[in-house]
Amino acid sequence: MNKAILSPITMAVMLSACQPDTTSQMNTNQIPQQKNSAEIESSVEHNNPLLVASSAPFGVPEFAKIKIEHYQPAFDFAIAQNKQQIADIANNTKAPTFENTIEAIEKSGQALNHVTTVFYALNGTDTNAQMQSIAKKISPRLSALNDDIYLNAALFSRVKAVYEQKDKLDLRVDQKTLLDDSYQSFVRGGANLNDADKATLRTLNAQLSKLSVQFGENLLAETNAFELVVNTEEELAGLPQDIIAAAAVTATERGHDGKWVFTTHRPSKNPFLTYAENRQLRKDLYEGYIKRGDNDNANDNKKLASEIASLRYQKAHLLGYKTYADFVLEKAMAKTPQNVYGLLDQVWPAALAQAKKEAADMQQMIDAQGDGFKLAGYDWWYYAEKIRKARYDLDVAQTKPYFSLDATREGVFYTANKLWGVTFEERQDIPKYHPDVRTFEVFDKDGSSIGVYMTDYYVRESKRGGAWMNSFRKQQKMFGENVKPIIYNVLNFPRPVGDSPVLLTFDQASTLFHEFGHAIQGLLSDGYYQSQTGTALPRDYVEYPSQVMENWMMEPEVLGQFAKHYQTGQVIPQTLIDKIQAAGKFNQGFSTTEYMAAALLDMKWHTLETATKQDADAFEKAAMDEIGLIPEIAPRYRTSYFSHIFSGGYASGYYGYIWSNIYDADTWQVFSQNGIFDQDTANGYRKHVLETGGTEDPMIMYHRFRGKDPQVWPLLERRGLLSEEALKAAKGQ
Repeated sequence: MNKAILSPITMAVMLSACQPDTTSQMNTNQIPQQKNSAEIESSVEHNNPLLVASSAPFGVPEFAKIKIEHYQPAFDFAIAQNKQQIADIANNTKAPTFENTIEAIEKSGQALNHVTTVFYALNGTDTNAQMQSIAKKISPRLSALNDDIYLNAALFSRVKAVYEQKDKLDLRVDQKTLLDDSYQSFVRGGANLNDADKATLRTLNAQLSKLSVQFGENLLAETNAFELVVNTEEELAGLPQDIIAAAAVTATERGHDGKWVFTTHRPSKNPFLTYAENRQLRKDLYEGYIKRGDNDNANDNKKLASEIASLRYQKAHLLGYKTYADFVLEKAMAKTPQNVYGLLDQVWPAALAQAKKEAADMQQMIDAQGDGFKLAGYDWWYYAEKIRKARYDLDVAQTKPYFSLDATREGVFYTANKLWGVTFEERQDIPKYHPDVRTFEVFDKDGSSIGVYMTDYYVRESKRGGAWMNSFRKQQKMFGENVKPIIYNVLNFPRPVGDSPVLLTFDQASTLFHEFGHAIQGLLSDGYYQSQTGTALPRDYVEYPSQVMENWMMEPEVLGQFAKHYQTGQVIPQTLIDKIQAAGKFNQGFSTTEYMAAALLDMKWHTLETATKQDADAFEKAAMDEIGLIPEIAPRYRTSYFSHIFSGGYASGYYGYIWSNIYDADTWQVFSQNGIFDQDTANGYRKHVLETGGTEDPMIMYHRFRGKDPQVWPLLERRGLLSEEALKAAKGQ
């Protein structure tokens, strides 16, 4: 019973990560299944490509054969099959054992896992009205199946019987973890509730499932609907030529030939806000972005967010928790809301103070130029770039020619090869779910095949926003062979225009390295049980490997391998690297503050101690006023488009990025001390962090790698949020 099936909406968003969360030629190219089960083979007569073994290399789904009309029958069959499998386990007349109960549950639902994985992957990357209609229909059914399992009294009785004898069982570490997790999942799923409360829980879960889908669909529609049409070349003043060219292509695609169109997709929005001299147009685009889902139209998300928060509180209260955050964080590294606030409260004051200094610098520049206006949110990117250029002689546009998309991908491949000896070979004979996808077979240092890696890099209206990693198949060994993973990364970079390559900003290149950090964990996974492998980790730990991967991108040795001018082939000059590194802490007040504001907003929604529905705008304003957020900065995600928490798996977990940053900063210390490609360090990191997934308590595994608890000060130092005196005190000097 794969965890992804139990949380279909969560799987649609991530992470793995970022649900995020979330092969050599195999001996059998088929859907993993329970031994002695003939259901999949018997389904061949249905001629449904989602239910038959793939004949493609590595068992990759044969996407070209999958049509819209295949999904509903496949879900019908797989749900019925899973129900029967669960009934067989619950009604087993033999005494409950780890093998015939816990392991049997873990192995059940393989066909449903496959169908769900493919459907939600494509619904997130290449959706349409028909896919969205299916999602609305299937989400409540999957929620109901989840309840059917966890609220099955006979099944829980067997799980509890095994759990109560756990100290007498001779179990491996991963088996003990599976037993503990299984029992806790049933309890947290309502198994101990009375019949009336179980019925209430079913209703709450069904409503939450429906509303989460609707929130995501509204946001996608709202994002795609907005367009800023620019009519004259004069209004394009300040914009780089590649951004202008991309806007012309967008205009043609949207029926505005001869004009330029900018959208709220980040590859369009961010450079416009950074370079456009026309302040009114910057304002129009900025407000179009921050008002998504908050326009009192058919796609408005304010009431949905409020209702979701209310239902979550009711669910948590029903299960005996004070707030929904208490319920969620019980299974996280942080454990309690108090611990989350303990970290955020350490970082917030310094971040906000730095942001205020940055705002004052910008206002000083505005005044010096005699422009006569007060800095606003839509001015921040524009003046930050001007100050960066003046202070560090660094224009971000100067760096882009050295970060072509293909070269940056090769840079991350080089890094993985130097660390762990892995290599990547592009394959043209493996099915793709979209023409933009590129596919690689991945080999370990001994030449053995590790798995399949897919990249899907370009923005399109059928793809939801953001960046993430997930899998079409996770690594596992529970059916007798080492099933190798099929991992994919999704990003939203601008599409190439004509014959010109895609050139990335420094931040975009960092995002590619970040998401690859998730992917390599999925590829190097070496676990037994499917629910424990890859990125099956708490939200406040799963971002750790991805954040560590970003560090290598800025190292001169790595830059020298891939950061080459796309026209001349010249390696990025050391003088430019020095400027980038010198500016590394620039604008960190803004970056940290906008992120922290969103993390605190998430916590505010989920520490509500009432089911009373809130006025979302008023609630958000009160929350931001309480923490003193300055008006020039909006939370990275406002309530109405905070899909991470209202349609994804990050509710009470958006703080996880900065919590994971603690492990990242601490880990990079040891790589910096021992050498960025030191093999003992790299192998220890692979063994105790990347390969182990969720087989054991992550802190125990981190201790095996690092030998100690991580400290907070390296994180604060990295972000430029500690004075020299405070840093010395933190180091005990």
